[in-house]
Amino acid sequence: MAASNINWKGLKDAAVVVQLGKELRRMRLERNQSQAEVAERAGLDRTTVVKLEAGRAATLQTFVQVLRAMDRLELLDAFHQEPQPTPYMLVEAQEKYLKKQRKRAGRKQPDVKPPKPKSTW
Repeated sequence: MAASNINWKGLKDAAVVVQLGKELRRMRLERNQSQAEVAERAGLDRTTVVKLEAGRAATLQTFVQVLRAMDRLELLDAFHQEPQPTPYMLVEAQEKYLKKQRKRAGRKQPDVKPPKPKSTW
């Protein structure tokens, strides 16, 4: 995936919504899909897709429905990252591991002494 040349941080919230609509439109056109096709696959009215592409009010659910209809849900991968352990967590884990390694069974003397072998004399 190519790096974005949009300065998302520099945009106001309303401008981000408008830009997202433009990006949805671009993706739809790249796939050669009409607004009506996307709307039907998403279970939405075509006017909802028109409004979304224009950057007008839409819910997150509508946004997800449209992404799913265009088979582009992988774009949401950037929203989820597996938590990375902190250095402190790594040290704690190492200490816990070392504690477990240091535990050894003590030498236990048998309670009952074995009988002495009988003399063969």
